Amino acid sequence: MSIAGGPANALLQGQSIGCDAVQIFTRNANRWRSKELTSEQIKDFEQARSATGIHPIVAHSSYLINLATPDDDLWRRSVEALILEMRRCQQLGVRDYVLHPGARKGSGEKAGLERIVTALSAALSATHGSGVAILLENTAGQGSSLGYTFEHLAWLMGHTEGAYRLGMCFDTAHALAAGYEFRQAESYARMWDQFDDLIGIEQLRAIHLNDSKRDMGSRVDRHEHMGKGYVGLEAFDMLVNDPRLRSVPMLLETPKGPDMAEDVENLALLRGLIHD
Repeated sequence: MSIAGGPANALLQGQSIGCDAVQIFTRNANRWRSKELTSEQIKDFEQARSATGIHPIVAHSSYLINLATPDDDLWRRSVEALILEMRRCQQLGVRDYVLHPGARKGSGEKAGLERIVTALSAALSATHGSGVAILLENTAGQGSSLGYTFEHLAWLMGHTEGAYRLGMCFDTAHALAAGYEFRQAESYARMWDQFDDLIGIEQLRAIHLNDSKRDMGSRVDRHEHMGKGYVGLEAFDMLVNDPRLRSVPMLLETPKGPDMAEDVENLALLRGLIHD
């Protein structure tokens, strides 16, 4: 949900179409600079959260942040932006902050992963006591993006200082594009067994429910509306009815117009899959 006009508006918009949970950016996702949150904006957000009952609220990182980059200047700016956004989460009382690990941009995978670990450790140290957790999101592996395998994510969680404040966000479109098959009962069970062995199902704190415009293994990150892409309804049926995931917020990141009609349709379709 957009925070245009103030973060509180995202919750009011969410309520207007029947959301139980929402994801927001804490500021403009395509700019380095941003105005500080005002005391009025923070108060309005608290009041909107109480009035709407929407819970949980998840934040997503800026698109500019790249913790894997070999460019020292961009890396420093990214770490500073990460810390700033985590502090904005703290101000708003948002506890879970979703982050794409980063793109290595010409360096090797090991070097990129090490850069991410150094950045995560620094950000978690700088925000000690904030109560804000970073949820690492699996990626499609497009370009030089890291985090497209469970092994990458497990390595990051195993080497970061302060990793008790790390969790996972699972994106369905990204997983399929990265080469994970989970569209039939057997492959679905096998994928989650692998996830549990490497990362731990208890680390899963959010799920992005997105269909994919491209098929398995494409390594292309393109979201599609529910049931209109290559993930398909059988996979979403299994996800929304999996008892292990009952307390995990499931969030849409599908394309939308100003009247949010697409969100309404996608929500209705997903809720219609839930078994009595």
